[in-house]
Amino acid sequence: MNRGAIAEISLSAIAHNLQSVRRIVRNRPVIAVVKADAYGHGAVEASRKLVQEKIAYLAVAFTGEAIELRDAGIKAPIIVLFDTGDIADFFNFNLIPVIHNINNALSISDEARKRGAPINVHVKVDTGMGRMGLDGNDVEKILIRISEMEYIGLAGLLSHFSEADLSDRSYAVQQLDRFNKLRDVISRKLGRKIFSHIANSAAVLTFEESHLDAVRPGLMLYGYAPTPTSKPADLIPAMRIKSKILFIRSFPAGSPISYGRTFVTKRPSRIGVLPLGYADGYSRLFSNNAEVIVKGRRVPVAGRVCMDLTMIDVTDVKDVRENDEVIIMGEEGEESITAQELADRANTIPYEILTSLGSNSNRVYVETKNTSG
Repeated sequence: MNRGAIAEISLSAIAHNLQSVRRIVRNRPVIAVVKADAYGHGAVEASRKLVQEKIAYLAVAFTGEAIELRDAGIKAPIIVLFDTGDIADFFNFNLIPVIHNINNALSISDEARKRGAPINVHVKVDTGMGRMGLDGNDVEKILIRISEMEYIGLAGLLSHFSEADLSDRSYAVQQLDRFNKLRDVISRKLGRKIFSHIANSAAVLTFEESHLDAVRPGLMLYGYAPTPTSKPADLIPAMRIKSKILFIRSFPAGSPISYGRTFVTKRPSRIGVLPLGYADGYSRLFSNNAEVIVKGRRVPVAGRVCMDLTMIDVTDVKDVRENDEVIIMGEEGEESITAQELADRANTIPYEILTSLGSNSNRVYVETKNTSG
């Protein structure tokens, strides 16, 4: 038996979610965010499906992620959101850099001039995230200077909302206003419209004014809204996490289970042992604080999650045996455990749940039924 869980990834669910995004944004171009191994879903496989669905662009965080896609034969335009370390990679692998400061632009322009190879870039402006991007009073001057650099084509302008859920849009409205004013000024000075994008998944769902020339969803593509309060959308979770029962043991009442004796049986109990733990992305915060599905029934995690193992109380499940399937996240029968539920239990966000479990599980790719609509 392999350690950890199995992550069943539905590529057809990802395609379905892309179509839901397209309906919401009225067929604007979609820049599909596949960074962090497509949020744990497998960047190569997810990207291949998205390209098959005629995605406009893919977006990654670092050049290494983009090179992995190129090595897999993916030829779609790839925007590299953060990394400007190895300038040669942008030319060698036909990537689109995002410029964050004047020094980035000068380095890329210099390399392009040496190669005699023009390159298109997007420039990021910081409208209030406080992370990366042009800011201050000289942003307009710097943008004009970049547009005039040798062998540089200023092809896009972008920014990023600081609040992923946009439950309170007031600050996002300020950010969009700053971005739009800058975009208008630059477009007039350049004498042309500049391709602009700022909308993340939350903005796709709740902030139509920010859709602009393209949208940049990530979490939505994998089947989740950024928060439970986001506007409902026709999304299908693309990841299902399952495992099997490694052992089952019977204990009398009063028996401590796992480290620290934080769980003590109150009755004669049957305790199942699962071959996954926090080393496999199943957080220690789920200790006595999560449920799994066994034979269509929810059962609790019993005691502390260990590095390699997790215990569950299967006392109330009839006919349960070793090697029976256990659903860690996903649906079975009428029961469902979502990434959002696990995130709420661990006081985190579904992004972390997906990346942690997806990247640490043994992935297999399956088809999902009922993805029409």
